[in-house]
Amino acid sequence: MGSGNSKFNPATDLLDLQGKVVLVTGGNRGIGLETVRHLARRGAKVYLGARSESSANEAIKRLQSEGLEPGNGEIIWFKVDLSHPKLAKEAAEEFLTKEKRLDVLINNAGGMPGDDRTDGMHIITIVNYLSPFIFTQTLTPLLNETASLPDSDVRIINVASEAHKMTPSPSTIRFHAKEDLSPDYTRRFLSNFLVYCYTKFCFISWTKALQRRFNASDVSITCINVHPGAVDTFSHKFPLAAITGLPTRLLMLTPVQGAYTSLFAAASPVVAKEKDKYKGAYLKPFGVFVKPLKETEDEDRQEELWKLTEDALTEMGVSSG
Repeated sequence: MGSGNSKFNPATDLLDLQGKVVLVTGGNRGIGLETVRHLARRGAKVYLGARSESSANEAIKRLQSEGLEPGNGEIIWFKVDLSHPKLAKEAAEEFLTKEKRLDVLINNAGGMPGDDRTDGMHIITIVNYLSPFIFTQTLTPLLNETASLPDSDVRIINVASEAHKMTPSPSTIRFHAKEDLSPDYTRRFLSNFLVYCYTKFCFISWTKALQRRFNASDVSITCINVHPGAVDTFSHKFPLAAITGLPTRLLMLTPVQGAYTSLFAAASPVVAKEKDKYKGAYLKPFGVFVKPLKETEDEDRQEELWKLTEDALTEMGVSSG
């Protein structure tokens, strides 16, 4: 699959995950739900991260009715609310009281939740970037501890998007002031979609900076960005057909297909055998290496982003230390 084998089958091409603990945000629908399904079928204890208990329990019942068998892992609802970084940090702190290990973290939740602003930040910036940042930072001690165990294979999978390549004027992006985290595109066509693109630009840049920090500390954790493909999870939020001139259904993968690249990144033996090759990588369906925008690979920009993110979180009353 690393060379783009479209015959990838999560039923047969994933590691045995017995004894492993996995946390998937946004696990109650779409790509996240399918990711949870297949990781549990491989024996993992999967925490289905979602804000709504009723929605999560409905998803779990559906998965159980559709074929979780004896010997499969278990699925547990875990409340994760990314609408404010403070809530995201509190969720991560709660998780630290529940588990002694975390083998795979999949930051899958995201989207275009609206036009609201909190503490001067667009809600899309918060949900897609700031909250996942602090959520991951808070879980890092547990990830580090798990990585120190014999035969560990700890992975952080961040679900990004090729849409980051539609970020306006990427060569001019710098991260010096708070507003640089939440640009104003209100005068542009599809302004919320452009904010979404920008947050994925930040997401990819952060992931690469995170991998560099693990490498510098000699911590064996593999961070991978994945583009799931064009999956019909929020096409109702913007008129895709108006952009392309084609019916949406002709452009989209199903959520089942959209989960494949996340699953490959999270649990493929190929990644386990070639960790160095995949550290900091950006993959598209199904497991193909692809280059993100060159600006996301600029280490100076990455470090500017990291510092500005920490400063912004502090201003919002959330310490990342």
